[in-house]
Amino acid sequence: MVTELVSRLKCIHNRFGAGARLAVFFMAGLILSACGGGGSGDSAADSGDVIIGLTDAEGDFASYTVDVLSLTLTRANGTVVETLPLSTRVDFAQYTDLTEFLTAATVPSGVYVKGTLVLDYGNADIRVENAAGEAVTVDNLVDAAGNPLAQVEVSVRLEDRNRLVVAPGVPAHLTLDFDLQASNTVTFDSAGVPTVTVSPFLLAEVEAQHNKTHRLRGPLKQVDTDAGKFQVYLRPFRHRVADWQRHFGVLNVFTDSDTVYEIDGIGYQGEAGLAVMDTLPRYSAVVVVGDVRLNPRRFLARQVYAGSSVPGGNMDVVRGSVVARSGNSLTVKGATLFRMDGSILFNDTVTVLLADSTRVGKQLSAEPADIGDVSVGQRVTVFGFITNPSVEALELDASSGYLRMELSSVRGARIGVVGIPEQPLPFVVDVVSINGRDVALYDFTGTGTDPANDADPDYYEVDGSTLDLSAIVEGSPVAVRGHVRPFGQAPMDFEAWTVVDRSAVGP
Repeated sequence: MVTELVSRLKCIHNRFGAGARLAVFFMAGLILSACGGGGSGDSAADSGDVIIGLTDAEGDFASYTVDVLSLTLTRANGTVVETLPLSTRVDFAQYTDLTEFLTAATVPSGVYVKGTLVLDYGNADIRVENAAGEAVTVDNLVDAAGNPLAQVEVSVRLEDRNRLVVAPGVPAHLTLDFDLQASNTVTFDSAGVPTVTVSPFLLAEVEAQHNKTHRLRGPLKQVDTDAGKFQVYLRPFRHRVADWQRHFGVLNVFTDSDTVYEIDGIGYQGEAGLAVMDTLPRYSAVVVVGDVRLNPRRFLARQVYAGSSVPGGNMDVVRGSVVARSGNSLTVKGATLFRMDGSILFNDTVTVLLADSTRVGKQLSAEPADIGDVSVGQRVTVFGFITNPSVEALELDASSGYLRMELSSVRGARIGVVGIPEQPLPFVVDVVSINGRDVALYDFTGTGTDPANDADPDYYEVDGSTLDLSAIVEGSPVAVRGHVRPFGQAPMDFEAWTVVDRSAVGP
């Protein structure tokens, strides 16, 4: 059954964190070539380039995996342009605080008045948190009338001054927000069995005012060390990286002296990293995290992963949040498991075994690290080998692998602190969630220099000494991004890279 919802334009930056966003970028300066799109017969001289990305924010869904079948734009003259060359499977719940490039296409110039997204729930993998914070699989997916879901079509109109105008060489920007919270109602029966009712809700904003970190994924095309850049074939989300597979377009990736690299598990920075990239075979797997910059418009890499540092190579990979640590054993929750055979599965809990031989790195940092730096609350990507394949007791041995500490996210409210004169006051947060999961799931035993100093989620001390936090008043809801302090070294509990005052949108 197909349903359609046409919603009004709304300012998305006032809803940051509310749902899953499709960011549509018309940026001719970024694209080298494009595939897909069309249906109008317009010449290349009368066309503009489009890059489409997807992002999500934290919510109550541990997994929200559906198939995106189509993403079309409709011109004022009725012409419908398909921008997605292949269907792609997406877990909306995994794309937190960033936008992932989805496709690059060339679309005819003109005024666009509608965007339409087609989702297929026939093979959906959706899991929600129950009252205990455990992820429960949803088998009952229905529409507003109670009918089982199949395909869902949701549209948004672009009207009046918010029309999307595409012209050759004139960049434009459209953000489509598939709001997970507004589009889904979760109920549990007396036996604890969940039902999700889907009433799709789509928002749109032309010329978004908030810059977000972007990510792209795909095989390497070529490296130009003289120009300080390389090129990547787009292969987003769960599409496997392979030279023989159809790609979603090609992007230029620019680098500078601050760009940090992890290539085959080894860290580099600046020109040294780009030189190593130049030695990789064509079609090597690449993931890039960076920012869209202006004057000139370009995609600038902050972090580059390549070779075996990209999941899907010669190791099994677990990605999730550390909810407990005992010795060198980590309990990782909300885990996505990437197997060497290319299969991907979600398992709520995986045990990860570390050793002194485990190599450790930190996102956006070339500084050395070791297993002692990994603590409770840290988001991690761990490369190793599954030693216990039982779904009920999955275990990954990383003694001959490596672990990457990703940026973690803490949400809660600022607590006012009265301190000793002439001594700096900590930025203290009453924590609600870490990495999108209820803070009650985390066991902070062992995180402090002694039991009395173990991290306390009701009084979570954040090191924000490099940031100006004076404008954030007591009681303000905040979102903090950064890294958890090393295990056994609290206080402080967390090192902040950014702190966002969410007073306008709530916790």
